[in-house]
Amino acid sequence: MTKPTMPNDFPPSTFGANVPAPLAPDVLAEFDAALIGYEIADFERADHGRDWWPLSIGLASRGRVPHWPGVVVFPTNTEQVRTVLRIASVHHLPVTAQGGRSGVLGGAVAPEGGIALDMTRLNAIIGFDDVSGTVRVEAGVFGPSSKPSSRSGAGRSSLPSVLRPGDGGGWIACRGAGQLSNRYGKIEDIVRALTVVLANGDVLELGGRGPRQAVGPDLMALFVGSEGTLGIITEATLVTRRLATYERRAAYGFKSFEQGLDACRRILQRDASPAVLRLYDEVESARNFDVATCALVVLDEGQHDFVEATMRIVGEECATAKELDAGLVAKWLEHRNDVSALAPLWEHGLVVDTLEVSGPWATLAPMHRAVTAALSAVEGLIVASVHQSHAYCDGACLYFTFAGRPRGR
Repeated sequence: MTKPTMPNDFPPSTFGANVPAPLAPDVLAEFDAALIGYEIADFERADHGRDWWPLSIGLASRGRVPHWPGVVVFPTNTEQVRTVLRIASVHHLPVTAQGGRSGVLGGAVAPEGGIALDMTRLNAIIGFDDVSGTVRVEAGVFGPSSKPSSRSGAGRSSLPSVLRPGDGGGWIACRGAGQLSNRYGKIEDIVRALTVVLANGDVLELGGRGPRQAVGPDLMALFVGSEGTLGIITEATLVTRRLATYERRAAYGFKSFEQGLDACRRILQRDASPAVLRLYDEVESARNFDVATCALVVLDEGQHDFVEATMRIVGEECATAKELDAGLVAKWLEHRNDVSALAPLWEHGLVVDTLEVSGPWATLAPMHRAVTAALSAVEGLIVASVHQSHAYCDGACLYFTFAGRPRGR
């Protein structure tokens, strides 16, 4: 299992005499007594003081650490997480749960002097229920590439590719939507049970009775999307899907982004939900696919008859668009998670960031125009672009990317 690397590293010999001291020895002694691993070395603390937030890239390239955690702690099971939180409560220390630290908003950055709780050593696939189609995992599992533990008795089921990047706790805590969520749903559609440790060390076991229940408020929903503020997720039961046996791909070009949005709306409202239905404006189509149009890439997978029916509806609703080379889908698959260009852009003084917002279909076209116009009016902006990332029966998400040069850079 390979841990994701950051877009760039701190320069050599970055840290000197001004590094804040780690946690007090008496607190560290309590971790020692509980046999809980931790690290107080400069690089480890600095590295856990950042995530993939674009501002972190610029800071790291200049050797700056905005917040030094007092210690990085590496629990290996729920009981150790419970102990860490009890110690933190006694000493009034903030705790920040961290997994792959692939967030882009700074949410996984531990505050100055706090505890960075690295969950990546809770990495076991605990067990499969091949009949029910569920899998029990620890929070630090990085997608289905992880090896089943000796406890698992693993069967043939597999997590859908929507879940491959990132770690399980992060998907749930951040209420994630994978790139194939049109077909498989968002993480809240997949979670069936959680083990959560509260700030005082109490452990909650939630769900697990069945796919749906009517026994009062849904407490699991409090923790899905809570980003570690209400409790630390240590284990989860997730719905799995068997690997798809059939796949179809297609690509289309539209004269305008609005025309493409309308086609996507009609597709979803005819109950067709291809796994991938991503529409790019002219700027992103040129940058990603080298085409002078608004490109729509479509991929569906699953049982033959369902896929064929879905792609027939897609073709009917895109009949007035230009049919493009379906090889654009392969290009998207190959480069969809490539962030290698971020660090060089920051090092050359360019600010690059994104924002994603959802809305009902009726508001998306005016939203696109208004947000793009507002971004374009910002002094120093070089480019603003958009693509539709996730689509639903009643609306979709627009993902804006913008780049500019700050004053004085």
